[in-house]
Amino acid sequence: MPTKNTYCRLFNKMLTLCTGPLVLLATLLFSLTANAAQITVLDSDGLPLKDAVVEVYYDAETNPPEQEKENIYQRNAAFHPKVLTVPIGSYVAFPNQDTTRHHVYSFSSAKTFDLNLYLQETPPPVHFDQAGIVVLGCNIHDHMQAFIVVSDAPYAATTNAEGMLALPTLPPGQHRLRVWHPRLDNNQEIWWEGDINNADQLEVRLELNALPPPVQNLSPLQQRFRDAS
Repeated sequence: MPTKNTYCRLFNKMLTLCTGPLVLLATLLFSLTANAAQITVLDSDGLPLKDAVVEVYYDAETNPPEQEKENIYQRNAAFHPKVLTVPIGSYVAFPNQDTTRHHVYSFSSAKTFDLNLYLQETPPPVHFDQAGIVVLGCNIHDHMQAFIVVSDAPYAATTNAEGMLALPTLPPGQHRLRVWHPRLDNNQEIWWEGDINNADQLEVRLELNALPPPVQNLSPLQQRFRDAS
């Protein structure tokens, strides 16, 4: 009859056989995570910048990207999200979730459009077919402002609340990198430019020269409603 020590040796051998692949998998995943490029965007004081747009240019498939459909909502007399990044050819709709009418427009060179006063009846989506920064406004509420970044880069996305963005696996080599933020410059045409490879942990500091956004002036009734909510 097998002894207790024999059972222990068999158990340890089985445990080694089972955990070996798991350790290998964990090591591989850690290696992939450690080697993935990451960008942190800060202001000149070292504070994280949310909604900074990051573009990375590299050789990609020539197949045209699928046309995306996105929404920018109007809620509490503000646009949500404040910054939206889309590829060329995308469609964006502007649903109104407020109880007051809005009049959405843009005079930007990348896209000029005008959506007259509307409430619940969302107008047809707008087609964004040219790269550039599209500044949105409301003809009724001057403080409302948002931005659509129409990108021709193979990869473009925005940073999170910590100012961070983890990039997908990039091809080998150095790649052109651009970073934009709404408060980088008043003309909305200035980008920070640099290079990045697949293993960089890059920190970008931006000097914000644009004027701060206009302050919303609430009526006493609006303020009571905001406090209650």
